[in-house]
Amino acid sequence: MRLFLLVLLLGCSAFSHAELSLAKVKGLSIEYEITGQGRPVIFLEAGGSAGLSDWESVVEGFAKLGTVIRYSRVGNGNSQKLRKNYSSEEYAQEALLLLKELKVDEPVVYVAHSYGAYIARVFAAAYPDKISALMLIEPASEHDVDIMREIDLAQAEKEIAQIKRDDMANGMSNQYLDFWAKRPLPDYPAIPDVPVTVIASVKKYENPAVLFFSDEGREKWGMLHKQWAESFPRGQVVLTKKSYHYPQFDEPEMVIHELQRLIERTLQ
Repeated sequence: MRLFLLVLLLGCSAFSHAELSLAKVKGLSIEYEITGQGRPVIFLEAGGSAGLSDWESVVEGFAKLGTVIRYSRVGNGNSQKLRKNYSSEEYAQEALLLLKELKVDEPVVYVAHSYGAYIARVFAAAYPDKISALMLIEPASEHDVDIMREIDLAQAEKEIAQIKRDDMANGMSNQYLDFWAKRPLPDYPAIPDVPVTVIASVKKYENPAVLFFSDEGREKWGMLHKQWAESFPRGQVVLTKKSYHYPQFDEPEMVIHELQRLIERTLQ
């Protein structure tokens, strides 16, 4: 049996302390860290332009629940710098290749933040046998623009146009290419019947910059994720009013607790 699985089965301490390393995926250097030990394997996907430090506030708590793998996608953190417009499908494939490089053959508990949640959903749809549970934290949604248009179509079109101009001025983000540049807009991919937890912020902004952050926008955002999460037989949603886009930093204990609950549902 492969070394990684032996470590998991025997529960030895090889991964009990963090070890920052580099792996080669498609000839590119990928920064990763493994900590914790035993089952399950918890795989962390950072948000847009973020590296493995996206999880700094919760990784120690996660490591008490199993073996944790966090990494930085190509171009982020200390992974190889590369100027290339990536699709979520390419990112998902590289996540799979990283797991293979690390000799992880069993399904993982996939935890993802923001744009990383879109990658996680694509991964789950493309490789359903590689995932045992899914936790999405403040997940980027292809329906963000729909929320704005439902509130005030004319104002939404002005704000969306400005956001697109700003995005293109900065070189076009991958989220732009994955969502807004596609016609028609993509929809949620079909993913397997696994335990799912969605953590979404409905905290209100004092001075919302765009319709999406208005009180009505926050309510629609929460309802969107509530309906999606609860469409799964083992799906749950957590709507927080205590943090904005980074619950893992603002409410780390809550995020760790919800991951523990999610893992418990995989055993039912």
